Amino acid sequence: MASGAGRGTGGRMSTFTKMTTWSRFRQFGSNLMLTEDQRADGRTKHSGVRSCLNQWYYGVSSGASNSLLVGSWGKSTEIRPPRDIDVLFVLPDSVYTRFEARPWDANKQSELLQEVKRVLSASYPRTEMRGDGQVVVVSFDSYAVEVVPAFEERDPLFGGTTGRYRICNTKDGGSYKVTDPKAEIAHVRKSDEKTNGNTRALIRMAKKWQEHCNVPLKSFCLELLAVEFLDGWSHADKSEVYYDWMSRDFFAHLVTRAGWLSWVTVPGTGEWIGLGSEWKSRAESAHARAVKACGYERDEDPVLAGLEWRKIFGDDMPLA
Repeated sequence: MASGAGRGTGGRMSTFTKMTTWSRFRQFGSNLMLTEDQRADGRTKHSGVRSCLNQWYYGVSSGASNSLLVGSWGKSTEIRPPRDIDVLFVLPDSVYTRFEARPWDANKQSELLQEVKRVLSASYPRTEMRGDGQVVVVSFDSYAVEVVPAFEERDPLFGGTTGRYRICNTKDGGSYKVTDPKAEIAHVRKSDEKTNGNTRALIRMAKKWQEHCNVPLKSFCLELLAVEFLDGWSHADKSEVYYDWMSRDFFAHLVTRAGWLSWVTVPGTGEWIGLGSEWKSRAESAHARAVKACGYERDEDPVLAGLEWRKIFGDDMPLA
């Protein structure tokens, strides 16, 4: 549902004290950002976990080496209240060789996750942990740090590394899965640069909608869909003045992408992820409410607009 030219101000350039679209969405964006205390706490947690693994596997105490922040912290799309912090930790090749030499292990990947869990448990004996799927989860009170043990992928023909990683998949007897987190990070960064910072802003808003309305769609899929939408949206590089339209038109785009035969493609690997349609009704509802809110914004009725936006995004959206 693309918007045409001739956008009216709808209170956007008003010098009166009542809330404008620009000031509403700017404040909303600020409300979604982590506080400095939350950010500092997160850094303490993830650097401590990284330091522990570096000490065991490499004999160094670095809180950053041999590892990479991925997920929302790696892409600068985190929101509050704090969610998980994802850390990809690169293990030495010798660890891969050691586990591959265990023919008696029915699931080497599961055993590897358990080893990483034991290493972390020695430093955090009172912290709940679990190793499952692809990660070891360290459940601190304020954050859960999700550690993804990984090995650098080697080029079988030319040698050296490819820039991608092999990570554990404990399902169906165990296997390794190739991932390219650097390509995923670059995908968001390039879009954000092209759109004057709007890509990360839209991803944060989409995550808040996901949280507030209990939307059964993965954050990673929302992220890819946000980049996809802005790539073809005519106002993609405009300021917060256009964020009401951006929200409305994004939800309209989501509705068109729901379906059992619909998918997104993962940057760097080309993997397909099916989108499904369980979340379609929530996207339709959000779009209908956004249409009403945009009407109220146009008519300079900020309170009624705010009430509609809150049905989508929750109380972080200001009323006045």
